[in-house]
Amino acid sequence: MAYYYLVSQLPNISSAEGKTALPLNGESFRELAGRFISEDEKVILNGLSLVPPRELESTGSAFLDTWYEKERNLRFALAQIRAQKMKKEGFTLPSGCTADIVSVARTAVGMDSPLSAEQFLYDYRLRLIDELRPMDAFSIDAVYAYGIRLMLIERMRKFEVENGKTSYHKIYDEILVGDK
Repeated sequence: MAYYYLVSQLPNISSAEGKTALPLNGESFRELAGRFISEDEKVILNGLSLVPPRELESTGSAFLDTWYEKERNLRFALAQIRAQKMKKEGFTLPSGCTADIVSVARTAVGMDSPLSAEQFLYDYRLRLIDELRPMDAFSIDAVYAYGIRLMLIERMRKFEVENGKTSYHKIYDEILVGDK
């Protein structure tokens, strides 16, 4: 119950809200949470990232340690499968890289559309957060899980089909001009 007042003030954020404005952004989330948590917890909160550290290191949070391990393993699996697809030499996957993570990576790499692959990975990551979220909804780990979820939703909302097509065609045309 230590974080009841904080968690009860956090608005529900849904990945299904489309492009409507989120009720809270990352900056206002950190500002709100900062009023209720300790200095050590603020350091961890301000260090939240969608990119896990390359090496395993304890954050002091059971949720974050598990999240970062699974995300790191997913990124290693994606890199290895992409390397194999390009006939490049891969590397040994970390021991915690399970068959389900490799399967997710294979599916994503096999998709024709990079946007579809991003959407697939986004959905996987949201499900993973739900699976890893602590049973105690009023714990600091629940606050960190909320922060990671918010960051994922904010990141995914930046993908726009038309901007992506324009950028792709610009890069593709530059490559063609460079080959001549």
